[in-house]
Amino acid sequence: MRSPRRQVTQLPRRILHNGRTALVALCAAIALVATGCAGAGSLTGGGGREVTVAMVSNSQMQDAVALSSQFEEQNPGLKVRFVTLSENEARAKITASVATGGGEFDVVMISNYETPMWAEYGWLVNLTPYMNADPTYAADDFIPTLKTALSYQGSMYSAPFYGESSFLMYNKKLFREAGVSLPAQPTWPQVAEAAARLTNDRTAGICLRGKPGWGEVLAPLNTVINAFGGRWYDENWNAQLTSPQVEAAVQFYVDTVRKYGEAGASSSGFQECGNLMSQGQVAMWYDATSAVSVLESPDTSTIAGDVGYLSAPSMAKNDNGWLYTWSLGIPSSSENPDDAWKFINWMTNRNYIEHVADKLGASHIPPGSRLSTYQLPAYQKISGPFAEPTLQAMQAANQQKPTLDPVPYTGIQFLAIPEFQDLGTRVSQQISAAIAGQISVHDALEQAQQYAEVVGKTYQRER
Repeated sequence: MRSPRRQVTQLPRRILHNGRTALVALCAAIALVATGCAGAGSLTGGGGREVTVAMVSNSQMQDAVALSSQFEEQNPGLKVRFVTLSENEARAKITASVATGGGEFDVVMISNYETPMWAEYGWLVNLTPYMNADPTYAADDFIPTLKTALSYQGSMYSAPFYGESSFLMYNKKLFREAGVSLPAQPTWPQVAEAAARLTNDRTAGICLRGKPGWGEVLAPLNTVINAFGGRWYDENWNAQLTSPQVEAAVQFYVDTVRKYGEAGASSSGFQECGNLMSQGQVAMWYDATSAVSVLESPDTSTIAGDVGYLSAPSMAKNDNGWLYTWSLGIPSSSENPDDAWKFINWMTNRNYIEHVADKLGASHIPPGSRLSTYQLPAYQKISGPFAEPTLQAMQAANQQKPTLDPVPYTGIQFLAIPEFQDLGTRVSQQISAAIAGQISVHDALEQAQQYAEVVGKTYQRER
């Protein structure tokens, strides 16, 4: 079956209205990456068919690349070409291609931030007809919160490869040696106090992301802002980034990572913190639940089997874990949607999860996408310490009510508005500069407030 292609040449009303900053951001992204976009084409040099897949270069995705020969064996004459990029690069390049109908990619790795918006704009192929046509695919096996997060008007427009919330991970050995303990639901001051006691010449007390990017430093920081009772906007789209709650949260985050965090924190992201934690160089790490694939693999981690997991720290608000999924969608501009679906089916199917366990070991299984994953004997054997905390965090995450006080937006570690790619990136640059000691938190937030006010006013004009 072939889903009908939809026109993507006209930008959606929300971007065009009043010259909104999202259009500026989109044009900037296109300008930055246009020279790097090469046409995918539908044929290989030898006359066969080809699917071009753009994806993030995280460890689980690299596993998929390594195992892709199985897909090609199962689909004779069909080849896969991967374009793997860092998170920031992938977001910019994929957004530019999909928004302009460039057709460079047949499959794109996106998230629950992009999927509903892009589906509304007509930029993605509806995957539900494909899923329903294959009874073995079992879309109902996806964790319900993820399925909802990747849907628009009742249909799924991308399929989750892995899902995650966030929690606090700690090195049990270092805690034992220092005589430090934390409750199952710690507060952020308790975490900072533990980090102070665990910091020494050899080990940092905690790793927190500081790398610029709306999906880098702002991911954990936004949950800290939520925990402290802060918010980006009030109900009337008045920017709140200089409120006492936000300033207290950001000052706490910056002070904690500067005093007790990893060296070079302003350039540390998920991968950097994962490397440090897995090699025993930091005592704690607050980040994505999907990090268990790195920390619990004996092949990559020196602390596998000796990691503890606690709830996302709280303050004025509890249940602060985020909800996120790296998922696969088909741009409406793809010339090969049927072949693209074959690849998505392979990479997000229950059979793929079992194949990973068989070929690479259970620790490499992409977590948090399917309920059945947690019933696999091989996964149950290794997931005891983290399976329940992961599922609890994902089920507790509420994108519709992310903050203590009411807000006009949804999303926990991001704001589900098209402008956030640009706004979040700009604000993150200010925060990273504060972490690097280049500016004060107060000055960083004053500048961030100005960015947020510009976006807020465009929404106020629509009211």
